[in-house]
Amino acid sequence: MSFFADLIELLLPERCAGCGTAPVLLCEECAAPLQAPASPARTAPGGLPPPWTVAPYEGPLRTILSAYKEHGRTALAVPLGEALATAIHAALTPTRSPPSKTIPRLPVAVVWVPSARGAVRRRGHDPLRGVVAVAVRRLRAESLPVTAVPALRQRGRVADQAGLTATQRTANLDGALEVTPSTHLTGHRIVLVDDVMTTGASLAEAARALRAAGAEPSATATIATTPLRRERR
Repeated sequence: MSFFADLIELLLPERCAGCGTAPVLLCEECAAPLQAPASPARTAPGGLPPPWTVAPYEGPLRTILSAYKEHGRTALAVPLGEALATAIHAALTPTRSPPSKTIPRLPVAVVWVPSARGAVRRRGHDPLRGVVAVAVRRLRAESLPVTAVPALRQRGRVADQAGLTATQRTANLDGALEVTPSTHLTGHRIVLVDDVMTTGASLAEAARALRAAGAEPSATATIATTPLRRERR
């Protein structure tokens, strides 16, 4: 977006980040997908546990995430973080366990896929870190022993994932992440999170980096997942 478009956006009264019409952060219709219950996403690559997710990455949600990540609508971290908390809680809760055993006894480390340093500088904030902070606060309020752990970092530059095929995304991210030296995950249950799963390449690379450091993710969660495209006949 241009400087003048950004300036106009700043000066105009706040409008719904999804539809751009209602004079609120999110109108009820655009907020509804983020308030849905979580469900397991399609099978993830590399043996990763299938992520629990709240919404399909389509329609207004694409605009909402873009507004948050690229256009300074940082207040959206709250509804997005609430949605991620729903997905994390579902990933941690055994669906067939009796109520007394639904709260995990081990402390939980929420580890997120890190943004590139250049993207953080350009955006002026770290979008996923902000969303995770909201999610962790919500889960702690529900008495879940959850901590946000910045365990991963980028080893070098990677290309923008937008427009890449599944094979290209995997190759682009191969070896791109590593665990930070000061990270201690022993005795924790690890939940690996991302905002959106498209092909799963980012989550798979994050899981690889964790395993290389002797840490095994036991669950994954995302806000949204890109719907599978039906092949044309």
